[in-house]
Amino acid sequence: MIDIQTDQAGLVLNALPHAVIMVDAQGYIISANWGAENFLSASISHLTNRKLDEFIPFGSPLMILLEQVRERRGPVSEYRVDLSSPRLGDEKLVDIYASPVGNTDNVVVVFQERSRADKIDRQLTHRAAARSVSGLASMLAHEIKNPLSGIRGAAQLLEMSVSDEDKSLARLIRDETDRIVSLVDRMEVFSDERPIDRVATNIHSVLDHVKAIAKAGFARNIEIAELYDPSLPEVFANRDQLIQVFLNLIKNAAEAVKGQENPKITMITAFRPGIKISVGSTRERVSLPLEFSIQDNGPGVPADIQPHLFDPFITTKTNGSGLGLALVAKIVGAHGGIVECDSQKGRTTFKVLMPISRVENIAKNRDVETSLKLSNTHLDGA
Repeated sequence: MIDIQTDQAGLVLNALPHAVIMVDAQGYIISANWGAENFLSASISHLTNRKLDEFIPFGSPLMILLEQVRERRGPVSEYRVDLSSPRLGDEKLVDIYASPVGNTDNVVVVFQERSRADKIDRQLTHRAAARSVSGLASMLAHEIKNPLSGIRGAAQLLEMSVSDEDKSLARLIRDETDRIVSLVDRMEVFSDERPIDRVATNIHSVLDHVKAIAKAGFARNIEIAELYDPSLPEVFANRDQLIQVFLNLIKNAAEAVKGQENPKITMITAFRPGIKISVGSTRERVSLPLEFSIQDNGPGVPADIQPHLFDPFITTKTNGSGLGLALVAKIVGAHGGIVECDSQKGRTTFKVLMPISRVENIAKNRDVETSLKLSNTHLDGA
């Protein structure tokens, strides 16, 4: 048996972000890469010489797939296979690629998780939706605000001249007009396509500022914890817009945990190399290694809302406009990043993935990656 951990092929396989295993004719796992450890929630020593069906849900189509590979003596792929289980976690949707190994009955299986790819695909949809709102906002600003101003003026004149019984009706017209104008003003932000003034920004300074605002107001009685990676390089961003993004996310989290027995919000920063997205119609791929998360212990986002959470006018609040998260997605997208949500009962996490500051020294970035590798080496050897 080839030792996948020491030969050159093993080094390549261990560098892959996907789980790769080799299964023999009896269904025993005979080798696995590091990605498989994370995917199957077991160490390589525990995986090897154990049957694959011990780690996947009962009745999974994966076992049938392996038989098809052996019968056809050729590769077989299956897309969007649900492997959700208490061991592997909820919403474990994967693409599976299986291929025979030489003239043996051994089969190599590659698992590619769909969750991250699907979320990034949805980001493109969210951005298209935000552009649609931009056009709508421009139209509303020009075609609706002027007549609304006339209606409000007329309501004020009526309020001064009508009887006391009718004053409340005139006041209602004025208040509702103000509410519509406020909504149009919020939508008008989406039509602002001016270039963003960006500089190298310390994300921890931004989060500390947001926390101070929150603790002085809407999150006064809520615990806000910090889990920061102090070695993070700076992000290339507009500080004021980042404050707007995280203030919005913290406010949503505070509303979500309201009424909980021990309400808690956690701000997390981390370096996650490996996530890249395409930029526009070009072939350029931008790395998004900076991950900033806002996590709460609230009841979670309803499953039917999650796929559309960043679309305009989608909200679970009684009096919400549904524009807050759409604006977050627009700002983050304008910075070249993405925002995503993982939610289940008792834990909801909004993750903002951003590129490193352009003015960061290349050597500094290498030092960060080197320190991470050394840290992982110590953890693996522990």
